[in-house]
Amino acid sequence: MPSQPAQPATAVWLAVRTKPRAEAQAQQQLQAQGFTVFNPTITERKRRQNRWQVITGPLFPGYLFIQVALGQQDTAVVRSTPGVLNLVRFGQQLVPVPGEVIALLQSIEQQGGPSTAPPHQPGDKVAIIDGPFAGITAIYQQAKGEQRAIMLIEMLGKLQPVAVTIDQLGEVQASH
Repeated sequence: MPSQPAQPATAVWLAVRTKPRAEAQAQQQLQAQGFTVFNPTITERKRRQNRWQVITGPLFPGYLFIQVALGQQDTAVVRSTPGVLNLVRFGQQLVPVPGEVIALLQSIEQQGGPSTAPPHQPGDKVAIIDGPFAGITAIYQQAKGEQRAIMLIEMLGKLQPVAVTIDQLGEVQASH
């Protein structure tokens, strides 16, 4: 009796829970074990050490995705991988992430990744935290290049435009 051809392995994407801030370590270790790994990132402007900085980090902190050929690759080794806590499951069942979701995330990342809205929008009340206008709440009017902004401050009974650097601006103040 002729032997049956082997069934091709089904490749699925699975979510992996990583240890805190260990996504890069887990990615490197899983790739060394032969897994295809996808760790989507996001670039944001955040205030760090009293300055605005552009920070790139994981889109899903504590998670990444691996592609597994079920029947050919052993998922048991994933749990003992440095940086990994476990595969995401519902009960005892591994839950595949739809390939369309991964394809969409990969497409977004190839186009420069998801972006966050600029921290200030026209009309926002913003505290100026540094420079000659420190301590004044001003109204954000517009960006002036990448490093400066035009703010409206009240002087001599009327609103006057002034230019400040972006890192002199604090958070948006809540409207009362």
